[in-house]
Amino acid sequence: MKVLRDTWLIFQRNLLLMVRSPLWVFLGIAQPVVYLILFTPLLKPALASLGTDSMLGAYRVYVPGMLIALAIGGGLYVGFGLLGDLANGVIERSRVTTVSRVALLLGRSLRDMVTVLVQSIIITVLSLPFGLITKIGNILLGYALLALCSLAAASISYGIAIKVNNPNVLGQVINNVAQPLMLLSGTLLPLALAPLWLRTLADWNPFNWAVTGMRALYAGNPGDASVWKSLIICGVLVVVAVGWSARSFARSVR
Repeated sequence: MKVLRDTWLIFQRNLLLMVRSPLWVFLGIAQPVVYLILFTPLLKPALASLGTDSMLGAYRVYVPGMLIALAIGGGLYVGFGLLGDLANGVIERSRVTTVSRVALLLGRSLRDMVTVLVQSIIITVLSLPFGLITKIGNILLGYALLALCSLAAASISYGIAIKVNNPNVLGQVINNVAQPLMLLSGTLLPLALAPLWLRTLADWNPFNWAVTGMRALYAGNPGDASVWKSLIICGVLVVVAVGWSARSFARSVR
């Protein structure tokens, strides 16, 4: 119970800091909105070979992928904030308290998850005038999947940040991790357009399953097998990522 209480307190503190500086929430959606307006119209002819010949179909393909990309990108780069707090002594001051070391990490990760969800809600609302229509239940289930992706990505970022403990090295490592994850998840274009060897390789990427599940939900197919598979795979990824990063964090701040 102490870990849960401490996690809630750390989450509240970090959420309050985010509310006091809301500008970066909106800056995070600037690029996705530009892609939404300028890139999605190009998808209609590109997806014709898959039987998608309408703008609604194009948005149902692109928006779910863009939301997962937001969770991956937004989560993997939060480690820089942790390094900043370590350099400024914020984490050092927390060491003299009785707060759980694991809670220091989980509270931050939950804040990052909420940030991505808020950004995703804004993007979904902005997509409505472009013709994106689906049931609210499907959207909410998609947000649950999105929360798992964001929590996993943030935990991975914090774990890597603790290991390298250098912002310059962290930038290189995260870029090398994020790029293949993005390309092998089909966030921009469905991997059904890719050759067989690339699709086979993408099957080992948990975020590819998340994109497939999200697209099934936004297409109005919540009973599709890809939905529950993506929830299970991402759930396992969260457990592994949080466990690894929390253990690394607890060791580093003793």
